[in-house]
Amino acid sequence: MKLLILALKNLTRNQLRSLLTVLGIAAGMFLYASVQTMQHSLSVATEGNATDTTLVVYRENRFCPMTSRLPEHYLSTIQRIEGVREVIPIQIAVNNCGASLDVITFRGVPPETLKKYNPNINVIAGSYEDFTKRTDATLIGKHFAERRGLKPGDKFEAVGVNVTVAGIISSDSPQDENVAYVHLNFLQQASRIGLGVVTQFNVKVDSSDLLGPVAAEIDETFKSDSQPTDTKPEKAFFAETAKQMIELISFTRWLGLGAVLAVLGLVANAVLLIVRGRVKETAILQTLGFSRLAIGFMVVSEGILLGFIGGIIGVLGAMTFFHIKSFTLGNEGLTLALSPSQEVLISGLIVAIALGLVASIYPAWKATSQPLTQSLNS
Repeated sequence: MKLLILALKNLTRNQLRSLLTVLGIAAGMFLYASVQTMQHSLSVATEGNATDTTLVVYRENRFCPMTSRLPEHYLSTIQRIEGVREVIPIQIAVNNCGASLDVITFRGVPPETLKKYNPNINVIAGSYEDFTKRTDATLIGKHFAERRGLKPGDKFEAVGVNVTVAGIISSDSPQDENVAYVHLNFLQQASRIGLGVVTQFNVKVDSSDLLGPVAAEIDETFKSDSQPTDTKPEKAFFAETAKQMIELISFTRWLGLGAVLAVLGLVANAVLLIVRGRVKETAILQTLGFSRLAIGFMVVSEGILLGFIGGIIGVLGAMTFFHIKSFTLGNEGLTLALSPSQEVLISGLIVAIALGLVASIYPAWKATSQPLTQSLNS
């Protein structure tokens, strides 16, 4: 503990150099944490688990919502399939099918079915009753509302659709917090698709074990129909459809690697300069009885402290940034919320400390390898 306190005092002796080093580390860790946030959000959206029970029924060989058209009367047939618990028809209108940072997605659903199908939706402003009463009403996700500065009673227009905000919702599903729910009939007419036609059906099954069998039976049922279907688990559908988005986020791994290498070099350079600047002091400490191991530990502690302080500033800064800005990526009518997580926070701090440790090993060896007499005479 005394060596740690001494290491901290050594860093504060040259405040400007230490401050610049910490800020550099913070910038690198901010970039690293941002990349990890995108990677983690993508992982949550695309990797299935035992709690997933949702299927997406889409038009075969179609991707953009504007090209997927299914008859609404498929609903009753799907409901009769064994293992199906809930079904909801959805009409989607989107302002951009390609990868975009600011995508506006309307989801037309039967208002009387939405709450039953998704009981996790909570209205945090406005009311659900206002949504059911007006045909041009919309329920918008809280992240959508924050980005657009909307509140209950406001009107806005996008994709040729004019709506009035009846309420703002929050949900366990990031998808719900970044879309605008409207009446199915209203969106069918406003988007000129026509009544009786929907983009997709979302199907909930009794258990995750039934996802494969139910999907196969749905596709087999409509195989010979004029509008054949392609049914996949929701996360698998996201992974296949949002390929542009996934490729874009996958590229950011190189940015994260670059940030790690930059932090490693920065810490190593800073600690090496510290060691070279106090060769005589190190020699005097040795004459006072400090062992080479103790001096090496002190130097390594300085690197760890620099990494930890810069890491916590950079990682917490990235978490705060994503929390305030509520960024989303959209592709083919699907939205990916870039949300901060505890896992990214912990991993970022561990990486920062590890980089400080690794970067300090060579300077620590350099500080203790020189003969005592040579250090005193330098």
